[in-house]
Amino acid sequence: MDLFVSIIIPFKKFNSFVEECVQYCNSLDYSNYEVILLPDEDEKKQFPKVIIHPTGDIGPSEKRNIGMKIAKGEILAMLDDDAYPVSQWLKKAVQNFADPEVAAVGGPAVTPDSDDFMQKASGLVYSSIMASGEYTYRYLPKARREVDDYPTCNLIIRRSVLEEIGGFDKKYWPGEDTIICLKITKELHKKIIYDPKVFVYHHRRRLFLSHLKQVASYAQHRGNFVKKFPETSAKLSYFIPSFFVLWLIIGFILSVFVSQITIVYQIILAVYLLLLLFFTSFTNLRLYLITMLGIYITHFTYGVYFLIGLFTRELKR
Repeated sequence: MDLFVSIIIPFKKFNSFVEECVQYCNSLDYSNYEVILLPDEDEKKQFPKVIIHPTGDIGPSEKRNIGMKIAKGEILAMLDDDAYPVSQWLKKAVQNFADPEVAAVGGPAVTPDSDDFMQKASGLVYSSIMASGEYTYRYLPKARREVDDYPTCNLIIRRSVLEEIGGFDKKYWPGEDTIICLKITKELHKKIIYDPKVFVYHHRRRLFLSHLKQVASYAQHRGNFVKKFPETSAKLSYFIPSFFVLWLIIGFILSVFVSQITIVYQIILAVYLLLLLFFTSFTNLRLYLITMLGIYITHFTYGVYFLIGLFTRELKR
């Protein structure tokens, strides 16, 4: 018999994304599951096979903890309201739990074709190796692997494991997923599996402002987590954008006074531009150029806010 799965979806208010998400959840090729919606307020909405539990104006972590308490499932599937699963999502995810050492399973969150031009550009930024480096598997299907950190937009966890580690830390958002994964891998010494077949579609925030606000929030928390949770956050890859920003600023100042540095500065910028040209996905010229600019500004934004987080004692919620 299939494991019973509770799909937990926290959000503020009902919108078209939530309705789309529910529609696809109700079309899953899996029989043994429930869907739990966690809005702030009761808006008298009704969906077939869906539990709606208003929570009041609280954060996503607290909402997920409430969802865990009312859920009936042995497996708890965390899903964002602006994401929606493919039909085999749960079937493929549950297969991984045949291994008792597997505590959680994640999969890629792919940009849907229905997104508009600037959303697609944002998706291309995230899925570019220039922007995400070794983490492009979060946005595109890649080889199956074991991971130590994974976002909750598509993360399926054993209920017993989540209860053992005390649920989600309501102090942090974003970043609550990093803490959960850290406890799973470093405290419980259990596995988190990335499975490319466990994928969802995830609507992107538009370039430039909405996208960059999201990047800034991620970067600031990651920089702060370098001090608080170095086991999974103190990685060289997270520092690289900040090194780039510091070089852009300090290198420019020094190049004004030292001609040799001017040459080195120009060479490094030329190499960076060539890498952008080569590693940006080409679909059409306009999208190509917008994506390149998006990658550059994403690098700069991430680098600056990572440093802000690094030198901030305590982040505000």
